[in-house]
Parts: sequence; C-alpha cells; structure tokens
Amino acid sequence: MVRTPLSPEQVAAGRRLGAALRAARGARTLEDVARGAGISPETLRKIETGRLPSPAFGTIVGLSDVLDLPLETLAEVWRPVSAAAS
Repeated sequence: MVRTPLSPEQVAAGRRLGAALRAARGARTLEDVARGAGISPETLRKIETGRLPSPAFGTIVGLSDVLDLPLETLAEVWRPVSAAAS
C-alpha cells in the first residue's frame, strides 16, 4: 500500500503535536512515558521530534492516557493554525 505524502500543513501539525507531547512529558523520562503508552521509546522520540508526524490513533490514545491529556487537547494541537484560531 502506497501512502499519500503528507502536506506541509500536516508536517507542521506533527511538529506541533511533538512539541506538545514533549512539554506534557516534562521531567518524566521518554522511556517511562513510552512504556506507559505501550510504544517503543524510539517511536515516541520520532513523534516528539516531528519525524513521525501522523502517528496511529491508538498511539495518540495511549499517550493521552499516560500524559493525562484529553484527546480534544491533542486534536486542537493537530488542527491547522487558521482553524484553531477561528
């Protein structure tokens, strides 16, 4: 299956998502948060750095749970800046 390339807006959204997750992680180790979310530390590292800008929904749910962030908060981060401002 060939995946459609992400648009520049989607790549930017992935970077915002990564920054929000990194901020929410705070002083917790990447390994502890990844383990709690049921993903590998490398996957979390890729998400936080924007190298994996569109993680699977289940991954986001796991991170939402372990970081105690509502899914709606993460959805707002993902939405285009112009849509979030309106």
